[in-house]
Amino acid sequence: MKDTLKAWRERIRERRLLNNVWRLAVFTVGVSVLAAGVAMLVLPGPGWAAIFVGFAILATEFAWAQRALTSAKQTASKAKEKALDPRVRRRNQLLAICAGVIVAAAIVAYLQAFGLNLPWHV
Repeated sequence: MKDTLKAWRERIRERRLLNNVWRLAVFTVGVSVLAAGVAMLVLPGPGWAAIFVGFAILATEFAWAQRALTSAKQTASKAKEKALDPRVRRRNQLLAICAGVIVAAAIVAYLQAFGLNLPWHV
């Protein structure tokens, strides 16, 4: 099956117009997925996953996208190694605990000052 796909792609490459149409289609789909991923960074959805998928689609035809995808994979690998470092993980856990204690103290202080009533009139 893989050989038939390679042969099919080679036949497309032999015809200049068909090759350009194919590359335009890949570009359109890749950029659409990439744009959806960027939008999902602020909207609900798997933004980073869509961005990586968009670059993977573009990387099938464009060298610049292949370089960007390789760079992103290396950066993600470094971030994973840093996140799994026991010292960094312990520090992050302590920061999360401290933030939780501060938020709990703020809630208790608010409830003592205002009770369950809101400080503004609705």
